[in-house]
Amino acid sequence: MGISRRAFLERVGKAGGYGALFVTMQGLGLLAAPRAYAGPPKLPAGSGKGVKVAILGAGIAGLVAAYELRKAGYEVTVLEAQDRPGGRAWSVRRGTVIRQMDRPDQVVDWEDGRHHYMNAGPARIPQTHHAILGYCRDLNVPLEVMVNGNRTAKLDFGGKVVTNGQAINDTRGAFSELLAKAIDKGALDRELTGVDKQRLMGYLGAYGDLDPKHVYSGAGARSGFKNHPGGYAHPPSGVDPIRLSDLMQAQFWGISGFFEELIEMQATMLQPVGGMDRISYALYDQVKPSVTFGAVVKEIRRAGRGAKIVYSVGGAARTLDADHVVVTIPLPVLAKIPSDFSPRVQQAIVAGGKTYPHGTKVGWQSRRFWEQDDYQFGGLGWTDQPSELVWYPSGGFGEKTGVIVGAYSIGFSGILNPPRYAGMSFEERYAVSRAVIDKFHPGRGKELEKPFTVSWKQTPYAEGVSVGWSENQRSTDYAELCKPDGPFYFAGEHMSYINAWQEGAALAAHEAIKLIQARVSAA
Repeated sequence: MGISRRAFLERVGKAGGYGALFVTMQGLGLLAAPRAYAGPPKLPAGSGKGVKVAILGAGIAGLVAAYELRKAGYEVTVLEAQDRPGGRAWSVRRGTVIRQMDRPDQVVDWEDGRHHYMNAGPARIPQTHHAILGYCRDLNVPLEVMVNGNRTAKLDFGGKVVTNGQAINDTRGAFSELLAKAIDKGALDRELTGVDKQRLMGYLGAYGDLDPKHVYSGAGARSGFKNHPGGYAHPPSGVDPIRLSDLMQAQFWGISGFFEELIEMQATMLQPVGGMDRISYALYDQVKPSVTFGAVVKEIRRAGRGAKIVYSVGGAARTLDADHVVVTIPLPVLAKIPSDFSPRVQQAIVAGGKTYPHGTKVGWQSRRFWEQDDYQFGGLGWTDQPSELVWYPSGGFGEKTGVIVGAYSIGFSGILNPPRYAGMSFEERYAVSRAVIDKFHPGRGKELEKPFTVSWKQTPYAEGVSVGWSENQRSTDYAELCKPDGPFYFAGEHMSYINAWQEGAALAAHEAIKLIQARVSAA
């Protein structure tokens, strides 16, 4: 009996988590390939004169929509529930107050410095994200290299700690040996000619570092050294290879081995100097007169051909009338706001809101022992513990202290760890994170200090990492939200094929304002 593509993808997601599902969908052609970016919509100057637009949310989508609409003369009002711009794209630093639902407030008490921050939301920009990079260029947001992959960073599974480089090269060697054995036994004779077999065997020998008998016994310098080469009588010696059966026990074994091959994870990655929120604040500076912070939306109603938004600021009720409304509020939050959306649109909002996964980070301040003692500069360390990742900073090299991300639990190792980690107390999260870092850097866990933690589902006005549309929902619920619902237009990362990225939010904003402009032009 066959299996449907949808059922297959569901099984992949349950077995391997977000990473495995993402790369499988790429392979099946279900994720849009990068396309040429023509820039933001060119709205005619003055075309929006006398037209009122309400924008709900000052995240990337709301700020981009406000920025582009104001340039065309629209009368824009942005309502933001938080006391800052950026939405889920925010950075924390000294003095930041972190509020979580049903958890105690935290105040960050790190040193005050350009590199003493942590991105509590998105933390990297791929080269393929031309819209966000374009706004950084146009608004003079300085960028620097973000070290996404580092083969000397550690990988931890079942209590065993090796380098990323060794795990990747030992996997490559083991696979190459298996394929070489299959060729030797004639298993591919129908697919390969004699000459092709010789060529492939030659390539496998180099690719997998096989010996003349087509056996992998260790990748030598590729995998690192047990004893490093030195002067005079100090020859190098390689590390013992990891058995394939042991590698396959790691829950994240697949994603960590090909993480850098994902098109949005390839070098060179970029980051704004001083924190990801530099982009949000650069956009906010352009639209500041239009933004009201602390504005909590209470109702979204129709009013004639336009709309009326009921909101509160400091407990005081207010109303806003608009001809058009760009709704960028995350779907789990939006689903709970009384509204006049059509029944089918409301159904789509509720369905999408149920797909937002957990995501939790932990940040520490410390002496930069990973650089000063272990000479590791940037990159990701992987673990099968529920904290999932250790993320090393890509700025401030040479400084005495820094901030290290000691946990980023979002589903790389499967679907069970993120809710498990998010459900822990703060102290339990810290203990897991500290233990993993101490395994990577023995004896240094005790140097970690002044931790804080953020969980997306526990963050007010966010309530999740990002949407997780299924293949079926793309043609139903998602498609429904791509159309205007009377005066309402939807934008945000959830309204794109680049979910969980700022790029998706910006591009969705472009689509929403094009719909508004078309309607205004036709009036």
